[in-house]
Amino acid sequence: MITADEQAPAVAAVWLGLRAWQTGPVTSAPALSRLPWMWFTAWFLVGAGYALSLVGVASIGLFVLPLPVFATVLLVRRQPAARGLPGLISGLGVPLLYVAYLNRAGPGTICTAVTGGQECNDEWSPWPWLAVGVILLVLGVAAFVGRQRRAGLRC
Repeated sequence: MITADEQAPAVAAVWLGLRAWQTGPVTSAPALSRLPWMWFTAWFLVGAGYALSLVGVASIGLFVLPLPVFATVLLVRRQPAARGLPGLISGLGVPLLYVAYLNRAGPGTICTAVTGGQECNDEWSPWPWLAVGVILLVLGVAAFVGRQRRAGLRC
């Protein structure tokens, strides 16, 4: 004869299985842990779009600006997206890092050999661009990780 103590784990397992079946598919823990990083990435791309619009205001900035504005409207409508908002800060640093890369040989007039002669360009110092880009990138990631840890402690 089976006692109540031996039957309890089996009943609990069946009960949990029925409960999961009634409520729908259960999201796994790894999928839940990736979700905030997806929102961070979305805001990261929006921030990069805004910074690209600002850095390239004289050329392509006004043509790029509607894309991050549209993405912002879409993200603001989704409440869970607020979890990744620090990605906006990190995204602002990406175009600055690219400008630093483009000016990596500067500051000053830099000449390179091309077919038939030389080509000279005036380049800025890459260090201010690099410093601000890295600071923004690290600041956004640190704010995001800090928010995730605080949220994990509240649960």
